[in-house]
Amino acid sequence: MAESPQLHNKFSTQALIEALLFISSMPVSISQLSSALNLSQGRIKDALDRLEEDYKNRSGLRIQRKGTKVQLTTAPEISDLIENFLGIETTTTLSQAALETLAIIAFKQPITRPIIEEVRGVNSDSVVRNLLGKGLIEELGRAEGLGRPILYGTSSDFLSHFGLNSLDDLPELELPDIGPEEKTKILKE
Repeated sequence: MAESPQLHNKFSTQALIEALLFISSMPVSISQLSSALNLSQGRIKDALDRLEEDYKNRSGLRIQRKGTKVQLTTAPEISDLIENFLGIETTTTLSQAALETLAIIAFKQPITRPIIEEVRGVNSDSVVRNLLGKGLIEELGRAEGLGRPILYGTSSDFLSHFGLNSLDDLPELELPDIGPEEKTKILKE
């Protein structure tokens, strides 16, 4: 797709990216932006970083990142205002089992259901289905090995729901007060 060179003269790269993200209802890959604007992925990444910094300082908008995809979202700090304006009642709550499973997936993704069940110690089939249905997790592919189980990871809706811009915003994983050898073992698992 060839756009007019005049656009690059009239608008900054950030403004062009902002317009493309604004009209997109789904996350957009950096390569899609690169192709649409006929710019290198490095220039797109730099412009996204500048746009993200501008938003943090002056805007009700945010750039949400998931892997190599980005999306324009509203700032989590104004979620109550937006929900009130749209007449949205947040009545959906997550069970303790769903929260446990979601935390395991968020910190260990990509992960298979058998590994989730090993960590939790109980069958997690219905909880995983529930999280898939709510759009908080998604299938990322299949693992190599016996039976080729499905790999799960968090979705961009997960990031939006919890007010995160990227998985890097997750809090540090707090380990129990145990010896260094046992902490190393837990982290390796």
